[in-house]
Amino acid sequence: MRLERLNEDAKDQFYNRLQSIIEKCPTKDLTILMRDFNAKVRTDNTGYEDIMGRHELGERNENGERFANLCAFNKLVIGGTIFPHKNIHKTTWTSQDHTTQNQIEHICINKRSRRTMEDVRTKRGADIASDHHLLVAKMKLKLKKHWTMGRIISQKFNTAFLQDTDRLNKFKIVLSNKFQAFHDLLNGEGTTVESDWKGIKEAITSTCHEVLGHKKHHHK
Repeated sequence: MRLERLNEDAKDQFYNRLQSIIEKCPTKDLTILMRDFNAKVRTDNTGYEDIMGRHELGERNENGERFANLCAFNKLVIGGTIFPHKNIHKTTWTSQDHTTQNQIEHICINKRSRRTMEDVRTKRGADIASDHHLLVAKMKLKLKKHWTMGRIISQKFNTAFLQDTDRLNKFKIVLSNKFQAFHDLLNGEGTTVESDWKGIKEAITSTCHEVLGHKKHHHK
């Protein structure tokens, strides 16, 4: 769903639905909000100092106003505005004639978890068959252990294989093909956040199974 193509009523419905989803998140949970909002929120953060820095690219548009108000109401920090980077690493979309560059995709985190976010920037050169650039957040999380009855042995992927150049290149190719197949499958169809996430998760997990395999579990 492209927000810039929606009329005002449809935009209201989108943000009302998004607000209802955010309200269902437990207050103590780590909340991350990310997508293409077609929202430019500008460098002047007056009135939004709690949830914005001054490292945004461009001027605020109408979608940016809605988005900034949503984040302010829910105390969600807009990650791309708080880390200084060159404009090339802020731009998330470039027009086909390369004359227009915007920062319209965002990754946000609830204010109480702000310190877990260490960086947000775009990565150029990612093969994602799009005029948008890959937006990446660097996080450092401390996860609590939840003990359950019985012994559960979790399987971990053999990520050490990624240090091998040939294996790494194969991983990139397989993952790129799976993402392209997923993109072609959804092209022209309505999607939800849940279905997008399941598709991305399945592509990454199946690629890890296929290329890396699992670590062998050593009994103590």
